[in-house]
Amino acid sequence: MRVPPFTMERWQSTFEHRVDFNLSESGVHPLTLAELCDLVDLDPSDVLLGYSQSDGSDSLKEGIAALYDDATAENVICTTGGAEANYVVLWSLVSPGDRVVAIEPTYGQTPGLAVGLGADLVSVPLEESLGWQPRPGSVKEAVGAGTRLVIVTNPNNPTGAVLSDDARAEIVAAASAVGAWILSDEVYAGAEVDAPETPSFFGSYERAVVTGSLSKAYGLPGLRLGWITGPESQREEFWGRKDYVTITPSALSDIAADHVMRPENRAKILERTRGIIRANLPTITGWFDRYPDLFRYRAPDAGAICYVKYLLDLNSTELAEQLRSEKSVLVVPGDHFGMDRYLRIGFGNPLADLEEGLERIADLLGALQPA
Repeated sequence: MRVPPFTMERWQSTFEHRVDFNLSESGVHPLTLAELCDLVDLDPSDVLLGYSQSDGSDSLKEGIAALYDDATAENVICTTGGAEANYVVLWSLVSPGDRVVAIEPTYGQTPGLAVGLGADLVSVPLEESLGWQPRPGSVKEAVGAGTRLVIVTNPNNPTGAVLSDDARAEIVAAASAVGAWILSDEVYAGAEVDAPETPSFFGSYERAVVTGSLSKAYGLPGLRLGWITGPESQREEFWGRKDYVTITPSALSDIAADHVMRPENRAKILERTRGIIRANLPTITGWFDRYPDLFRYRAPDAGAICYVKYLLDLNSTELAEQLRSEKSVLVVPGDHFGMDRYLRIGFGNPLADLEEGLERIADLLGALQPA
């Protein structure tokens, strides 16, 4: 398998710890281990650092299954982060020559893996004028006979938009009509600004597979704990592929995640996440509104990210590099999502850091504006 470069991940992993203000992240400021232990009543001295159950401990799988209608532990495989979950699903379902449809822009891992596996990739654009929804009928047009997989990220990365009921229904109907699989990356579910938790694709169709993790909505990316929830008929296939990758989640991550998924603890952690998003969102939208000649944006439905169009005649990668090198602020250029003249700016940082990072961006953009 020869995969295309995963530009966004390489950009972030190279520079995110080498700038003063990292506004490239799409999650909220993470919890410390001490904060987590206190919040979920976890005593790390009780954690035995041996091998954990390779598909996730039974109690953890039961806790994850409880998030999805009609799921049981037999529908769940725990993974090392959402990235492994997506990898295992793509590796299991996609072969050379398969037609794969991606709803884009989206997180670049899944379409990149599809291309690396030899698939023919077809893009269905989310349209900004429609609130970052696909044009009605566009999914049905793209998902024709022979389509193997439809890739969705919901809530979306980078736009923060949640698919409408009509859009979700069209995706399910189009996939069902040709027997295609749906892979829905749902790592931002639970990080909604003010709406109920985003409905999952799991249970909407017998060939729907969803992935999730503790990284975004939970503020626990360092645990590297993700999962696949899919049809029980695919369990052995997914688990068998995982045997060739990381084998097992870390013991500490499994035990911590088990505590996190207890309903009372999960509610506390998600409320922390939503509290950060609600507190910080007015800061970034107010900042955009100060510069109406520079920015066009739609506030996110979920996640600590804004996808903003800027009105300068400058390539987004060049602009992001200037921000990094001259202002020590990291953002994600729209080029990394195949869309120039956009930036993805995270706002889940501590408020003082967010405000200073935004002011440094304003300093550079002000200098770049025509006189």
